[in-house]
Amino acid sequence: MSEPHNPNSTQNFPSSSSTTPSKVSGEIGNRNTSYSSPKPHFPNPPDATNPDAATLREQWRFAIRQYSKWYSHAWGTAILAGVSFFALGWIIKGSNPLPSRHDDSPAPPSSSTSDAGDVRR
Repeated sequence: MSEPHNPNSTQNFPSSSSTTPSKVSGEIGNRNTSYSSPKPHFPNPPDATNPDAATLREQWRFAIRQYSKWYSHAWGTAILAGVSFFALGWIIKGSNPLPSRHDDSPAPPSSSTSDAGDVRR
């Protein structure tokens, strides 16, 4: 395995305040060859070989169980949130907050005079 990255290592890095200005002001990069960038260290390097079929099968089953658990938790949370907002709407409004679920109580007759005078023929 690779060595862990030590931030307090005694590597020679160039200082950020350079005392010698660049010769060409439009130069993009510094061509100083005494500095070489450190090799990157990855915290979780890939495996050297593929795992056997039993290990892959076990990992796949574990992933399916985790996904199923998260999926059911998401649906449970969504249903709970829906019921909570419905109850909150009921408390604020004082009656059923859904307009399509009104009681079928008869509406009071309209007092319009033009409807009463029309007779169908």
